[in-house]
Amino acid sequence: MKILVSNDDGYLAKGIIALSDALSEIAEVTVFAPDRNRSGASNSLTLESPLRVRKVDERRYYVNGTPSDCVHLALEGFLETDPDIVVSGVNHGANLGDDVIYSGTVAAAMEGRFLGLPAIAVSLVGAHASHFDTAARVAMELVLKLTENPLPSDIMLNVNVPDMAYEDLRGIEAARLGFRHRSEPMIEQKDPHGRSIYWIGPAGEGQDTGPGTDFAAIEKGAVAVTPIKVDLTRHEMLPELASWLKT
Repeated sequence: MKILVSNDDGYLAKGIIALSDALSEIAEVTVFAPDRNRSGASNSLTLESPLRVRKVDERRYYVNGTPSDCVHLALEGFLETDPDIVVSGVNHGANLGDDVIYSGTVAAAMEGRFLGLPAIAVSLVGAHASHFDTAARVAMELVLKLTENPLPSDIMLNVNVPDMAYEDLRGIEAARLGFRHRSEPMIEQKDPHGRSIYWIGPAGEGQDTGPGTDFAAIEKGAVAVTPIKVDLTRHEMLPELASWLKT
């Protein structure tokens, strides 16, 4: 088995090192990751600037681009043969609920799914998370399960793992995405010249966090696995929209 590993925290991040080490026990792993932290890059591609690929060692590369750039380059010509699966992570922090809209970790997996491969995004929940070995082990188990018993080809898996020892996990649950409150206000500061600069405010607290959500699974200490389908069409509204357009 061949696995392409990427992330949005950069090729030197603890999470991607733990993940690639774990997956190397079951497959030939190739790492294609950003040269630095690109959290929040979402699905952006670099279209008007050249991209450079640097080789760190055998089957390990970094790119001066986004997570989507990394996976796209790897699958669209850089690698001689396609891998069997794309795994992104382990992200340093949660990708719960509407986090997936902005997440570069999810975007890297989604790019693999766009290009026809099974894909998994893995995140370790916690502001100062440390149990990357736990998340890497969960990822390895899911990869084996997915290869033995494939899921429908139009979905990818978004996986959030509590920051705890593997033995302390309270199971693994299928969960829907929850929803956060509106994000915190922007933060205004002054640069050394007295000019205003701005920081995007922190993500809001959970709002829709009830039973069955990814938030609820994490709260009880379980791994949350969410199937993500990349089709934003609200199909049930098409007849109503067609009527509205005619009025």
